[in-house]
This record gives sequence, structure tokens and C-alpha cells, in this order.
Amino acid sequence: MEPLAKIFGSPARLKTLRLFLFNQNVGFSAADVATRTKLSPTAVRRELADLTAASLLRKKGERAQARFQINPRFEHLDALDTFVRETTSVRPQDIVAALRRAGTPRLIVLSGLFVGIIEPQVDLLVVGDNLDERPLASAIHSLEAELGREIRYASFTTTDFRYRLGVYDRLLRDVFDYPHRVLVDKIGL
Repeated sequence: MEPLAKIFGSPARLKTLRLFLFNQNVGFSAADVATRTKLSPTAVRRELADLTAASLLRKKGERAQARFQINPRFEHLDALDTFVRETTSVRPQDIVAALRRAGTPRLIVLSGLFVGIIEPQVDLLVVGDNLDERPLASAIHSLEAELGREIRYASFTTTDFRYRLGVYDRLLRDVFDYPHRVLVDKIGL
């Protein structure tokens, strides 16, 4: 269990907090929270009840129609938000391990939310041969559950990537012209 999960009581509490703090203007149903955090419905109901009782979340509607959202009047919201944002990260080796389940990555580049840019085109660029899209999407969803945010990603075959790089593709320029971090480079950029 990571140190923050110990401080906040459980990994479920931390995942739920991240989801709501990183998406403050969005209301989620209990089912949405379970899907986005990859937690059991029972754990989600418990966490939503506790966070609502603490006045961090507010509930609108009843039963299945209920939606939960951050309470903007929560006394310590700014401090909690700053703390969680500054301490939330996924280790690079965890990202690489998750993406290897989808095939053989030849290039993995982090940009956007991983390097502190607020509105990027892409947060994660994956280039590889024989990448299976379904396990890749599953790996990305697992990372999203840990981070509490949606990850915008692009995946290319090596041939397609080289072509796009050669014609100065705008998407690739948006990644490489701004702060980024290369995790795996077997292409030789």
C-alpha cells in the first residue's frame, strides 16, 4: 500500500478522493465511480458515504439517480486539492510494465499531465509493433484509475510513427516541441 493510502485509510479512499478532486465540476453516480476507480460497488458506497458525511462531497438525487460532486464550500478543499495534486504520480516503471502487457513498445513518451502541462493534445504516446488495442486500452484504464484522471493517449506502429515524424505531424510536434519525458526509446530518436 502506498504511503498516501495509509494516511487516508485505504487505497479505495485515495482513488475516490483523486477522482473527485481532479474532476471537481463533474457529478458522478456510484456506478460511474466504481467504473472509473475500478473498485467494488460495496467499497464505493462506503467511501461515498464517508466522504459525504465529512462534507467533502455533496449528494444530489436519491438512490440510483444520486450523483456526487465535490462540495466547493468544504473548508479545507484548497489545501487538500493542492496536497493530492502535488503528491499524485505513477512510477515510470509501473507505466512501462502496464504497457508491456499490450505488446512490444518501442517508444513510450510522457507529456501533458505527466509533466505538468494542463491542456495537452496527448498525455501518453506509445509506439510499437504488434500492439493489441484492447489490452492497451485496459492498461490505460488501470493507470486512469490510479491517477483519478482521464489519460489522452495515442498509439502508432513504428512505420506509421516514422512517417508522421518525417512529415512533421502536428500531434507529434505537440508532444516533442513541449516538455516531455521519454521512458522507452528503442527507435533511436
